[in-house]
Amino acid sequence: MRRGRYHRAVAIGCDPGLTPAVALFRSLGDPTRLAILQRLACGEARVVDLTGELGLAQSTVSKHLACLRDCGLIDYRVEGRQSFYVLTRPELLELMRSAEQLLAATGEAVALCPVYGAPANSSVQVRA
Repeated sequence: MRRGRYHRAVAIGCDPGLTPAVALFRSLGDPTRLAILQRLACGEARVVDLTGELGLAQSTVSKHLACLRDCGLIDYRVEGRQSFYVLTRPELLELMRSAEQLLAATGEAVALCPVYGAPANSSVQVRA
């Protein structure tokens, strides 16, 4: 498993084949990273665009972009002194659409989960 700067290897019981999937879902499980991915699903964006649209500090956005790059989910292109971030895999859009369908089908059960449900004071709003 390729490890980036913001991920650590995770041992998963008897099935080491699950480790990459766990890392993927952990990278998608952060509200800020998910909000960034949802924004990039609409088209490329610069750090300044993301900070303005998400209301986050530049350092926070940059840290999460680095994580998503390390996972191979996004990349960037340089134009002059600016970097434009973009999704690298169309399958990610399909996964996000499937997750929205699953959430719609389960109603509020996932949101009300006592272990993984949304905290009452979440600072980043994510579209469902």
